[in-house]
Amino acid sequence: MAVAHVQPYWDLTFDADGDPDPGQRDALLAHVGDRTDLVLFAHGWNDDVSKASALFARFYAPFPGLLADARRIRLGYAGVHWPSMRFSDEPIPDFPHTAALAEAGTDADIAALKRVLPGHDAAADRIAHLLARQPDEPGALAGFAALVRTLTGCAEPRATVLAQDVGGTDAPPALFTEDPAAMCAALAGALAAAQCRADLLGGLGGTIWSGARELLRQAAYYAMKGRAGRVGRAGLGPLLGLLAVRAPGTRVHLAGHSFGARLVSFALAGLPPEARNVASVTLLQGAFSHSAYAPGGALQGLQARVHGPVVACHSTHDQALGIFYPLMSRLSGDDRSLLGDGRWGALGHDGFHGIPGTPAMPLAAALRGVLPGGRCVSVDASAVIRAGGPPAGAHSDIYHPDLARLALHAAALL
Repeated sequence: MAVAHVQPYWDLTFDADGDPDPGQRDALLAHVGDRTDLVLFAHGWNDDVSKASALFARFYAPFPGLLADARRIRLGYAGVHWPSMRFSDEPIPDFPHTAALAEAGTDADIAALKRVLPGHDAAADRIAHLLARQPDEPGALAGFAALVRTLTGCAEPRATVLAQDVGGTDAPPALFTEDPAAMCAALAGALAAAQCRADLLGGLGGTIWSGARELLRQAAYYAMKGRAGRVGRAGLGPLLGLLAVRAPGTRVHLAGHSFGARLVSFALAGLPPEARNVASVTLLQGAFSHSAYAPGGALQGLQARVHGPVVACHSTHDQALGIFYPLMSRLSGDDRSLLGDGRWGALGHDGFHGIPGTPAMPLAAALRGVLPGGRCVSVDASAVIRAGGPPAGAHSDIYHPDLARLALHAAALL
């Protein structure tokens, strides 16, 4: 699907295992060689191609007007599609395609889950039935949690390994293995903290089942987190290696939002050692560990594979990463993370951790200064990334000219 305002543009679609659409891959490889630079942007929480393409168009729209020298810089654009989803109660600020708000677990959400996690339609339908009825009989929550694990595969050892950003165990998170009532109660408390549900002021049954809805959301996102890493490492990384061979003069600039930031980061892990074409990385509200690039992290030292900077934008207004990501970590056994200083906090909430000498600065200063190559840089974009209601807060508020300017500044194209 063509993206308005920018040309040339290519779509790159990957399946859940990281296999690219061969026609799209070949079209890019055949024609990108006359470009001095190529920007690839990976979406985060989306559930169809048209929505993702609209997001790409919105993100790229300011780029042509910001380029320092359009005659010298021949910039190409690509949108990285991968099978992910966004729940219906998570609006994108000021985005015209946002549907009316609904509780997580609606028919639209169940249909989206069936698309991105196929093969368990009966479990998905039973989940929808339980969310609609909210039964209070003993065993109902345990049955619900078992269905969620079946639908998402989150209790499988392979899923656990794929979702890890730092060293840990092969055991699935407690969120999916411990007492369902306790887990749902903890999630309901987080929803109350985020002021997400008016019905949390009601009886215990409503509170618990609001937590059950959140259990479904978090399980789906846990599966998507693992998938993003797999698509990056097994799909985008090798494709970047092909680009280095077929278009050796083209500098590549990676950008990603949410789990898309994890995807492009893990592409560095799948990049062939001889490839030297990645010139910058811009991570917008990255939904993965702030320690992933630090010693002991899954991406330890991979910033050195990038000629320019690896920039992480973060915002204190991101409730998805500031409240629910640490809660997931606490329920995985790291109690410190809720205090904001734990090893398992989110990159998009407070920037890089555990990397000595990492520059940290507000967005305005980053746009004025020099961003060092081969290093991680934390950029506090709270002044810009601030709009959006619960449960995600400002997590998707990334479509601002200053953020486009930052990506081009990191790419040394301003």
